[in-house]
Amino acid sequence: MRISERVSRMTPSATLAMDARAKRMVEMEQKDVLSFALGEPDFPTPESIREAAARAMSQGHTKYTAATGTPRLKQAIAEAAERDLGLSFSPTEICVSNGAKHALTNIFETLINPGDHVILVAPYWVSYADLIQLCDGECTAVETRAEDDFVPSVDAMAALVQDNTVAVLINSPSNPSGAVWDRAAIEALGQLALERNLTIISDEIYKHIMFDGRKHFSPAQTSDEVRQRTIIVDGVSKTYSMTGWRIGWLIAPEGFVKAVSNLQSQMTSCPNAIAQEASVEALTGPQDSVEAMRAEFERRRNLIVGRLQAIEALTCRRPAGAFYAFPDVSQLLGRELGGKVIQSATDVSDYLLDRALVSTVPGPAFGMDGFVRLSFACSTEQIKEGVRRIAEALA
Repeated sequence: MRISERVSRMTPSATLAMDARAKRMVEMEQKDVLSFALGEPDFPTPESIREAAARAMSQGHTKYTAATGTPRLKQAIAEAAERDLGLSFSPTEICVSNGAKHALTNIFETLINPGDHVILVAPYWVSYADLIQLCDGECTAVETRAEDDFVPSVDAMAALVQDNTVAVLINSPSNPSGAVWDRAAIEALGQLALERNLTIISDEIYKHIMFDGRKHFSPAQTSDEVRQRTIIVDGVSKTYSMTGWRIGWLIAPEGFVKAVSNLQSQMTSCPNAIAQEASVEALTGPQDSVEAMRAEFERRRNLIVGRLQAIEALTCRRPAGAFYAFPDVSQLLGRELGGKVIQSATDVSDYLLDRALVSTVPGPAFGMDGFVRLSFACSTEQIKEGVRRIAEALA
């Protein structure tokens, strides 16, 4: 059967592919694989949120909702944005989708004409480039360095702007590097957007998971002019351990949201009705769990980074946010491990899975070779045992 060219160009999500391979080894070969591939908090969804879902079902909230989200949820998102960012948004500036990935797809479909160009920041989340290309767009990544905490200079970004560049996409805190853009860097980016007529797509899905006292700063907070050029992407998955509930959203100027709404109304009937009611509780109910999970992630970061740094063949920066360690494995390139010369970080990930029974995601999936990503959204016991296995395999 015929497959379209645009879909044929796509590759599977590297994180899901590595996790699936690890699960096959567990299920089919009965191997004790420890997976550090998925970015999924291991905490249960807070009880009050689960109870809200149960109430929604018992009260009959099981029918179609408005295509772009219920008024109750949009109002809750607006109130949360004012609480977190100090900005007032109208529900008409919000579109609720089936997860943040769906929101990003809506953005690219609405913003990009064939041949339009988007600037990414490497390392970048695995799905950005494929989704842009699915919409017949082009993308170029500005390179970053570990010694700069993976935050690029705005001059380097400006050098990539072309006549067909329509947007720049940032993710702070970053998946996979944990990089956090400070206020000065965000303000410089906002100035670039104004000077070069660019849209800023700001993926803020990890904004509540920051360490060492850091505070999130959104491009929309820079000025009214920059706010009118900013699209915020967010959701409940990471903050409230609700990955499977599939509720995300975008916040943007009303005209753009209207166009997105037209698109989404044709593509999907509505986000999950029960999950929307649960998300209202997540955003408006007790927030104690948010800080409790953040604090635990910070403890886990300290644990995993400290142990990775003790491995002679690796170097690892301390991530400023999110829940990923991104160690540099470039010292292993050219060495022989397991009877094979290591030529890329992908080879390192393959070796660690086969030899140490530890699943990681290689840097090339994020647009940057020489690194691998480990999620520390798992127990301290798994972190200790997993890094012990890595150390032994690389000894």
